[in-house]
Amino acid sequence: MTNMKSPRIAYGEALVELGEKNELVVALDADLAHATQTALFGERFKDRFFNLGIAEQNMMGVAAGLSLCGFIPFASTFAIFGAGRAFEQIRNSICYPKLNVKIAVTHGGVTVGEDGASHQAIEDISLMRSLPNMTVIVPCDAIETKKAVFAAADIEGPVYIRIARPVAPIITKEEDNFEIGKAKVLKEGKDVSIFATGLMVAKALEAAVTLGDRGIDATVINIHTIKPLDEDLILKEVAKTSKVITVEEHTILGGLGSAVAEVLVEKGMKAQMKRIGINDTFGQSGDPEQLLEHYGLSAQNIVKVAEEMVENLK
Repeated sequence: MTNMKSPRIAYGEALVELGEKNELVVALDADLAHATQTALFGERFKDRFFNLGIAEQNMMGVAAGLSLCGFIPFASTFAIFGAGRAFEQIRNSICYPKLNVKIAVTHGGVTVGEDGASHQAIEDISLMRSLPNMTVIVPCDAIETKKAVFAAADIEGPVYIRIARPVAPIITKEEDNFEIGKAKVLKEGKDVSIFATGLMVAKALEAAVTLGDRGIDATVINIHTIKPLDEDLILKEVAKTSKVITVEEHTILGGLGSAVAEVLVEKGMKAQMKRIGINDTFGQSGDPEQLLEHYGLSAQNIVKVAEEMVENLK
């Protein structure tokens, strides 16, 4: 049976481990510490944990101030409140002066429980990648989440880490290398290139198995860093297949699909491309797996799109 673990649990554990190794690491939360799992850090380091209440804009300002004092702040809340409500403060107080603040948010996409559209961040990747100086990371599982936390702490400047809420398959290994800005090929293929991020990486791997059974050999690439994007690997893989599918738990406007399309167009790469994501609509209340199915964020839909793409080129 596949090992399963929630990336947000891994985030809380990684933050504690990082805090034990580096006394400059501090954690901030906006009254959601048990949901984001920063409560683990707060229990271990009471004097380095700050609950700013339901005041996300203020939390980002405090994080900026702490960074100017030499600390490495990790500011956490739900993605909708971090990227959305506090966007101006992130832009002007963190990214503009290029401060060393790490914004690690949970509950991205539609898999947030049954809170509905008001709590579902489907545009946060687009918002964050638009900001100069911002690094954007979307880990695919619990192991990669831990690596992303440590990697973020090692670089200077603003970082946005989008961390999933649900229990999810662990598809990477502890010994796997993780480098910001470097994508990973998880499966080689010759017929179609599937670029996925976050929880959709597991769905892409599942789809690749079914496609293989049906005679279609798919490459699966884990794009854990949306910005900076691994343009060289994207171009290399697309040159092999000329057929591209991007999969993200996010609007198709401005996220992974847009980023990949920009690279292909600017480099003059001819390819057939399909973006799988949320198609310019808001989310809704529902069971996470049912919502993924509803919005086409399933292995079955990836298979369908890939089959149609290959069939159209025969």
